[in-house]
Amino acid sequence: MSDELTPETPETPEGSAEQPIKQRKNGLYPGVSDELAENMQSGWADTELRDLEPIEQAEHTARRRAALSARFPGERLVIPAGNLKTRSNDTEYPFRSSVEYTYLTGDQTEDSVLVLEPTTDGHQATVYRLPRSNRENGEFWLKGDGELWVGRRNSLAEAERLLGIPTADVRELAQKLTDATGPVRVVRGYDDGIQSALADKVTAETDEDLRVFLSEARAVKDDFEIGELQKAVDSTVRGFEDVVRVLDKAEATSERYIEGTFFLRARVEGNDVGYGSICAAGPHATTLHWVRNDGQVRSGELLLLDAGVETHSLYTADVTRTLPINGRFTELQRKIYDAVYEAQEAGIAAVKPGGKYRDFHDAAQQVLATRLVEWGLVEGPVERVLELGLQRRWTLHGTGHMLGMDVHDCAAARTEAYVDGTLEPGMCLTVEPGLYFQADDLTVPEEYRGIGVRIEDDILVTEDGNRNLSDGLPRRADEVEAWMARLKG
Repeated sequence: MSDELTPETPETPEGSAEQPIKQRKNGLYPGVSDELAENMQSGWADTELRDLEPIEQAEHTARRRAALSARFPGERLVIPAGNLKTRSNDTEYPFRSSVEYTYLTGDQTEDSVLVLEPTTDGHQATVYRLPRSNRENGEFWLKGDGELWVGRRNSLAEAERLLGIPTADVRELAQKLTDATGPVRVVRGYDDGIQSALADKVTAETDEDLRVFLSEARAVKDDFEIGELQKAVDSTVRGFEDVVRVLDKAEATSERYIEGTFFLRARVEGNDVGYGSICAAGPHATTLHWVRNDGQVRSGELLLLDAGVETHSLYTADVTRTLPINGRFTELQRKIYDAVYEAQEAGIAAVKPGGKYRDFHDAAQQVLATRLVEWGLVEGPVERVLELGLQRRWTLHGTGHMLGMDVHDCAAARTEAYVDGTLEPGMCLTVEPGLYFQADDLTVPEEYRGIGVRIEDDILVTEDGNRNLSDGLPRRADEVEAWMARLKG
């Protein structure tokens, strides 16, 4: 990575960034000659894009903003995209905009802010963004965020055409918010500068109401969102196929080969992985969030692969399969796998409109508790086990969660609207029961220890039941073995 030509342009005492560069010498630009400065000011082509069409989700984001406006009449609403975060020294993590901002605009540009200004008949939305870099004052090539360094960005006019929302220069926004009067709410945690400008105007309690509303608004997906989730899942299916084809190479290296193989698919077909891939071989499969992915991959053991591709619009899949590394389950592995499959079948069957959100979890736990009692691992009856939660030593986690732009979507929703709520068509959730026998668990027979199994699919609630978005991947043990044999052959 190259160093910049000069340090970032300092502010003048007046805070102006508009003076011509040749008037701002006196050491402000050490090493930059007048001739070079003048040369860099001219000779650039007009690259304005004038034939842009609105992005695909523009009509959906307009509807979402209208619903937000109706919920908070008369209040100024401020939703930041967020800023770059430092990884180390002068390098940053890849930027991912806030879910709230992108949900309402379709945009993913750092430092941007959506503001809904109250009007007599609702709100006027404006997206505040950085404009194109100024070629006259030197910011184009002398500032760290200049386009010569980080690449071209859309002009404000281009962004307005793409998003279908009026735009303005974000550098003017903090002062506007400082000077503004009247009730205001902000989505916290993404932009310290914007929060500081509003510090004496907002409270954590009222701001939380805004975050909760936007979280609950995402529970029911529209047609665009469902299409994006299916894209994410379809790419994920191909990523799982990629992994099976290279298991021999993973055996020769480590779980990292599996992680890298899936990541390649995610970056080629999508934006990224939707979360840190869990590539857990052998006893690592019993660790729920094993993301170190540095262990050995051994024939005869199981691989628990929990991974999802995130689309360019930031919708993510979340799929898990537990695979025999050599392509064949042992008798005990199959017994445990079949119990989890049976539990998942029961859970999926419970996903339907009008059903309680908790129903699929309860159905899956009933099956797993029954099997644990049958195997003599916990004393029955099953009703006692479930009442006391004794099965949780080996089932560990809930059986699923909402899915969307966050892998654990709608996380700020109220309990009564989420886990105590009712399923509706358009909701998308995971069903992912598991059994995990830790390597040091002395309460189970030795042959069970170190075996972990989870099966997870992405389920859309439909008008008449549900649809498994990830049914492109086999689930039954015999189907898994046949699928692996085809891919390896």
